[in-house]
Amino acid sequence: MHSLPKKDWHSMDVNKVSDGIETDLDKGLSNESAGHRQKIFGPNALTQKRGRGPVIRFLLQFNQPLVFILLAAALVTLFLKEWADAGVIFGVVLVNAIIGFAQESKAMKAIEALARAMVSEATVLRAGEKKNIPSSQLVPGDVIFLKSGDKVPADVRLFNVRELQIDESALTGESVPVQKADVGIEKDVPISDRRNMGYSSTLVTYGSGKGIVISTGNHTEIGRINELISSVEILETPLTKKIDQFSKILLYVILGMAVVTFAIGVLRDQDLVEIFLASVALAVGAIPEGLPAAITITLAIGVSRMAKRNAIIRKLPAVETLGSTTVICSDKTGTLTKNQMTVEDIYAGGSRYSVSGVGYSPEGSIVPSQGAREVKSNKALMELLMAGVLCNDCTLKKSDDGWRVEGDPTEGALITSGKKGGFSMEDLERNMPRIDSIPFESARQYMVTLHDPGEGRPKIAYVKGSIESLCVECSLIYNGEGNPDVADPREIHGWVEKMAEKGLRVLAFSRKEMPPETRAISHEDLQEGLQFLGLQGMIDPPREEAIEAVEASQRAGMLVKMITGDHAGTAAAIARQIGLCGETCSLHTREVLTGRDIADLSDKNLVEEAQRTAVFARVSPEQKLRLVEALQERDHVVAMTGDGVNDAPALRQANIGVAMGITGTEVSKEAADMVLTDDNFSTIRAAVEEGRGVFDNLIKFLTWTLPTNGGEGLVILVAILFGTRLPILPLQILWINMTTALLLGLTLAVEPKEPGLMDRPPRDPGQPILSRQLIIRISLVSFLMLLGAFGLFKLELLLKGGNEALARTVAVNVFVFGEMFYLFTCRSMKQSVWKLGIFSNKWLLAGVAVMALLQMVYTYAPVFNRIFESHPMGIMEWAMVLGNSTIIILVVGFEKYVTRRSEGV
Repeated sequence: MHSLPKKDWHSMDVNKVSDGIETDLDKGLSNESAGHRQKIFGPNALTQKRGRGPVIRFLLQFNQPLVFILLAAALVTLFLKEWADAGVIFGVVLVNAIIGFAQESKAMKAIEALARAMVSEATVLRAGEKKNIPSSQLVPGDVIFLKSGDKVPADVRLFNVRELQIDESALTGESVPVQKADVGIEKDVPISDRRNMGYSSTLVTYGSGKGIVISTGNHTEIGRINELISSVEILETPLTKKIDQFSKILLYVILGMAVVTFAIGVLRDQDLVEIFLASVALAVGAIPEGLPAAITITLAIGVSRMAKRNAIIRKLPAVETLGSTTVICSDKTGTLTKNQMTVEDIYAGGSRYSVSGVGYSPEGSIVPSQGAREVKSNKALMELLMAGVLCNDCTLKKSDDGWRVEGDPTEGALITSGKKGGFSMEDLERNMPRIDSIPFESARQYMVTLHDPGEGRPKIAYVKGSIESLCVECSLIYNGEGNPDVADPREIHGWVEKMAEKGLRVLAFSRKEMPPETRAISHEDLQEGLQFLGLQGMIDPPREEAIEAVEASQRAGMLVKMITGDHAGTAAAIARQIGLCGETCSLHTREVLTGRDIADLSDKNLVEEAQRTAVFARVSPEQKLRLVEALQERDHVVAMTGDGVNDAPALRQANIGVAMGITGTEVSKEAADMVLTDDNFSTIRAAVEEGRGVFDNLIKFLTWTLPTNGGEGLVILVAILFGTRLPILPLQILWINMTTALLLGLTLAVEPKEPGLMDRPPRDPGQPILSRQLIIRISLVSFLMLLGAFGLFKLELLLKGGNEALARTVAVNVFVFGEMFYLFTCRSMKQSVWKLGIFSNKWLLAGVAVMALLQMVYTYAPVFNRIFESHPMGIMEWAMVLGNSTIIILVVGFEKYVTRRSEGV
């Protein structure tokens, strides 16, 4: 579909916009013109990208190197008419494919969520008539009406605005609604500063206005974000990358061993069928069939644990990715902060006061600074607080979830500070009813209300606004005794600067007494006689728990960075409070970068600045994406938190995207890998801890299972090398691998987290999945398994006159009970099992008991004897099996002890 020629509509007069887009400001488009444009521009909806179908996604589950080997092994056994072996192998492959497909089916729905975000109704002017139509029917040139509570249905050039304020936090990150105006704006200003524009999917919080539709569907700002999301590459997680690399190495090792096995058999002139079966046995034995299921179940258990800590995982690999996170990129508004404007500083009657408490809850108090008047004795302070409550169009309501604001968040903060000073809006409105008002106008930058205190007393006008509008050259000030006094403008502006340096948004207040007969107020009445009351400085405060979480994250070796669309001064102030940068943190010290700074940097220079800088302000969606990509260039594992539409592309690109469950948009939730149900940054710290625990447990599973696969493969290879019968058959190998993986290995998934987990640095993303020390341990245990199984197999054949079934049963039990004993040592990679406590993992004890019982059935049940060619064992055989298992646990315990001594632990 077509779009209008790209123009800087925000820099043009509204009449030129109307002429350029060929519409009538008073009548709108004709019905015929609207229909014609609908055919040209298409519906006001986002184009959905077609993804892979379910059949293709299911077939891709088989596109793995180790699966190829299993399928080849199954085909060979089919060719050799070993139906049971082939059936079991095919069954294992199918189960793993179903598990993978089920998880992938829960994947990305961000594009659909963006499309749903566009579904709404719009009030439009067509052929001079005002009507409601589905927003999907809007076309460029339509004239629409906006009022408080509306979702802006398309990108529009605003005009005829009356106190119009739009919440653009979901798009730009701005923490307070933006005051809109029909004014000329320079061409190169960022989206967040285009006060004459409204953008699709933002919300009108106050006032009303009209707009000319200039972009619809994919051509809106949210449409560009949709394109960013759909074009972003979905990255693999560190675990999937390492498993893939590990699988390829294992593939070559297994193929090499199989080729060597086959070659030795041929050289020895052995039966080809036997050689094929031996090669299949080796392949089946060397492949950890239980690994895919173990990974999925271990991650799923991590999901359950995280859910109990208010972190909902949407995609399983995100659990492990959290544990490897090296950088957390956090949005500010609503994530690090409470998303509730709060008055923190007050200046009145020549004294400064701090205000305790956060958010809209009236809990807290006004505390005088050293040398300041007491609160109740400062009449200027009392008048200031009354002015904040009365010169106000907002209401605060208490709900089950706490206090919430209906109206402008800034005005909500003023009502709360008034409550902390002992003033109730209901009482004040009853005692001093409003009789007239002048709404806030962007041109004048103030609001006025006129009140009647009753009993023929003078009417009182309260004024609130910017310091520039109320006190350019203040002449009068209302002092602490409640009398007019000569003002010192330099002192007042000095306090304004001190508040601004702290990142506070400063509002000034004045009063004027009017004659008792006054019934209306005008701008002319304010030209003289205003008595300056004081200042209230407010900010969206940081969460207390976020401060602790940032410190804990930094202690755990992670970098924490704030990426926000808010002003640099506000961002720096919050960053100082939560410990992201020092007391000197500001634009001047280059510890804060703005969107304009980023735009001037090359990709190469941005990589360096992204690493060095902790705070990024006035950042656009594209720049958030660039920052995440720049950090990934340094091989960082990036977690990106956010709650707005503007965060979605970066959430997609990040190794793990974290959305807010309460304040987050549907778009951000669908784009994220994890959703925080309490919108609490500290939950991320808890999730990282759980992620590290999951990664630890996966490594423990690998360290536990690989010696069995290595031992089985080596047993087959040695048997061929020496020209003897196979100590274990393919079907017996599958029995060992699948039963032990499910009953023994998976109990490591619920292994409790080890002490000191968050005191160590994150895993190096470039580090191999198995360290040198673990490879040595795996090789050592594999060799012990080989010696036990092959040695006892040969010994049984010698002692029991060639009873192959009994000898193979002994070999099978060597592997099973060897794994069982070795399992206890794998509960920690460094600590001894005694230090952890034998009974601290009850699931492990239960798994060991069930496995032992099942192995008794395998050994003694006639039906199992027939299927698996097993044979009952005597006391002597059990003594040898258990003796070999004891040797394994003792040798590994000694190796751990030597390692701890060498590392000084």
